[in-house]
Amino acid sequence: MAGFLNRDHSVISREVQRNKGCFSPYSAKVAQANANRKSHKTNKRKLDKDSELRDHVIEQLREDRSPEQIAGRLAKHPPSFLHGKTISHESIYQYIYDPKNRFEQLYKCLRKGKPKRQERYYRKSQKSTIIERISIHERPEEINLRKTYGHWETDTLNFSKQKTAISVQKERKSQLLRIHKLTNKTAEETKEALKHTIEDIHNPKLFRTLTLDNGTEGAKHTDIRDDYGIITYFCDAYCAWQKGGVENINGLLRQYLPRSIQLNSLTNLDIYNIQEKLNNRPRKCLNYLTPNEVWRQVNQQVVH
Repeated sequence: MAGFLNRDHSVISREVQRNKGCFSPYSAKVAQANANRKSHKTNKRKLDKDSELRDHVIEQLREDRSPEQIAGRLAKHPPSFLHGKTISHESIYQYIYDPKNRFEQLYKCLRKGKPKRQERYYRKSQKSTIIERISIHERPEEINLRKTYGHWETDTLNFSKQKTAISVQKERKSQLLRIHKLTNKTAEETKEALKHTIEDIHNPKLFRTLTLDNGTEGAKHTDIRDDYGIITYFCDAYCAWQKGGVENINGLLRQYLPRSIQLNSLTNLDIYNIQEKLNNRPRKCLNYLTPNEVWRQVNQQVVH
């Protein structure tokens, strides 16, 4: 038997000895059941057992929803055909990275698109001298705690060996995003991008403050301050984490705008579509509503 199976004879002996009873002979069926039980194969994951739930999760992943957004939306705002069914984001990650499901390559639907789960890291900002700076430590507590709307953060998304860049603005409480393509990384180009965002909002009550880092692209913040009556705050040197909201959104944008992409190949419509993909994703901090849904409610409240 060992020769036929290309195994050592001691392997066969141990297998027989391990799975025979005191008064009964070896049974392959019993041996297989024992092996399944020991390897926990009898405990199937929820997504392996429920095909309807699995299809929904995979569909949402391919719509660029994160596991946390899928799980949260399902718990708070479930579709009618899945009412009462829930799943944790960790279970979704386990399904994605289960070796037997690797052929589906669902990891490519995740923000980073990594075949293995990795720890997060922070990217440092650069130090520069900018006149008339107001420290972020003077920013009112209501802004820090996201108690009111109209407080924005901004940053620049850079790309490998390219003069072009993306100017990113994010409203702290609603998570609303605005992005603009820059022909270069100068302070003048950044100022124009900020003006586009401010004028797009239309309502001065919904754009009251702006938080920046110490990059030279923010050198013309005084023009924005004086033209629109917006208070500008600056992070400490090498402390980009102090405006973590926009830093986080930069990470999400990398799914669509990796460093290697040729930005000149993208039109303004392409940039807008990427922006709206993120604005239409449910967020945990918004009780799994989308930034656009929240922003519409806020605008209605301000108007009335």
